[in-house]
Amino acid sequence: MNHNNTVFLNHMALVNALGFEHEAVLHQLISGDTGGMQRHHSQLMGQDFLVGKVTQELPTLPPPLSQHNTRNNRLVLHCLQQLNAPLTRLSANTPRHRIGVVMGTSTSGIAEGERALTSQIQQDIFPDEFAYSQIQMSSPAEFIAQYLKLGGPAYSVSTACSSSGKVFASARSLIDNDLCDVVIVGGADSLCDMTLNGFNALEAVSPELCQPFSVNRKGINIGEGAALFIMSREPSEVALLGVGESSDAHHISAPQPQGLGAAQAMSMALQEAQLQPQDIDYLNLHGTGTALNDSMEAQAVVSSLNETTPCSSTKPLTGHTLGAAGATETAFCWLLLQQRQTSALALHQYDGQFDPALPTINLVSGQAPASPPRVAMSNSFAFGGNNVSVIIGQKPR
Repeated sequence: MNHNNTVFLNHMALVNALGFEHEAVLHQLISGDTGGMQRHHSQLMGQDFLVGKVTQELPTLPPPLSQHNTRNNRLVLHCLQQLNAPLTRLSANTPRHRIGVVMGTSTSGIAEGERALTSQIQQDIFPDEFAYSQIQMSSPAEFIAQYLKLGGPAYSVSTACSSSGKVFASARSLIDNDLCDVVIVGGADSLCDMTLNGFNALEAVSPELCQPFSVNRKGINIGEGAALFIMSREPSEVALLGVGESSDAHHISAPQPQGLGAAQAMSMALQEAQLQPQDIDYLNLHGTGTALNDSMEAQAVVSSLNETTPCSSTKPLTGHTLGAAGATETAFCWLLLQQRQTSALALHQYDGQFDPALPTINLVSGQAPASPPRVAMSNSFAFGGNNVSVIIGQKPR
């Protein structure tokens, strides 16, 4: 598809197990800091999980928006407050009906729904503060639109772990089709028992820190977080260069074994960006640490890019933030592209025992490239064979 003009990711805010301050998060990415991972007790199963938990104090929603009062939306509000200055400028210069919102989520307010159901079972009454709209997938987008008093299109994308990767194509289409001048785009997911115990029932959760691409990998750790971008045609250092989406529909929860759908998404993103595999300076892998994902993704990387493309999974640092993973890991790419002092890439943190059954890929081991990265790709793959690859950066000279 030909897009009318380039769109840019002008500003970014994030919060996850690594924190929220750009310089600090960048330092932790480069050093492979797993200190944000911690033990979390699930009341439902009486079991402990290693998770990527946000420890920052989260802001309180204003009383008129109490129907949106979920941990998910407090993560979103934390990001909105970080973006306060550019959002204030936007609202002064852009008509409210020309500002859109596209958010990815897979949990929304499920945690609040769990607490409400527990109350109803134990006391035969739902809590006063519970509103059914809190658990709807539309809630993060509706909250942002109401909080900022916007009148443009506002909706959520919920396709499991690819949700907030797919939002970039959706947001760009609002600008391409002249429905919006600016779109607030991103994703948010918060910890809840349903996802912890659901993935555990699939035998996909690792009891210790996940080890993507290791011969000893045992599954994922789950995390929480949010990341928001302001997208517009106003030129800035980081452009949205390409998005590739595919659906291989191989199985309800297992990926296509050779990674054909994943490879197709990566190739489509390259084609749309008019780039060659060697133009990708860094790839943020989906890299969950499950046997099937890592096997198929290594095959997809070698077939779509090449075995020399520097790549890493950041999930041992944050946990798998599910519906927020696409936006969170694109935000990590954004930080790497904005570096001033160094040309380092995000360290691949694992036990160093690469699975010999997988095709060899170039996992970042700490050696900084000679020049700073200019173009980065982020992969997100979901249940049902739902795949997306996002390329951001500067057009190669």
